[in-house]
Amino acid sequence: MRVREILNIVGAPVIFASLCCLSPVILVLLGISTVSFAGSLADTLYHGYKWIFRAMGLLTLVASLIVSFRRKGVCTLDQAKRHRNEIINTVLIALIAAVAGYFFFLYVVVEYVGKFLKIWS
Repeated sequence: MRVREILNIVGAPVIFASLCCLSPVILVLLGISTVSFAGSLADTLYHGYKWIFRAMGLLTLVASLIVSFRRKGVCTLDQAKRHRNEIINTVLIALIAAVAGYFFFLYVVVEYVGKFLKIWS
């Protein structure tokens, strides 16, 4: 499995799971929101609804894996049995990459952009 395939599978789930803290940053960058409102919104979304966003990211990861396997021609249970090791390895690699990407994106990228915009102190 190539790195590009992994990024294609886990890219959207990482973004969806990080929307709790990414959406206030986007609102400030687009000029739709003030920094103080974005900080309040980030606190509300992260502390009250972070599990909903994480579940949405997990569901998006499952959908991305299904689409990826369908494109590779694994559409029936018999084909899935024949490609069992490939499916298990791909799911494990995608899950590890998605969790690592989530933590990196949320706690490094969004954190530093938020500090740059003075949303989080």
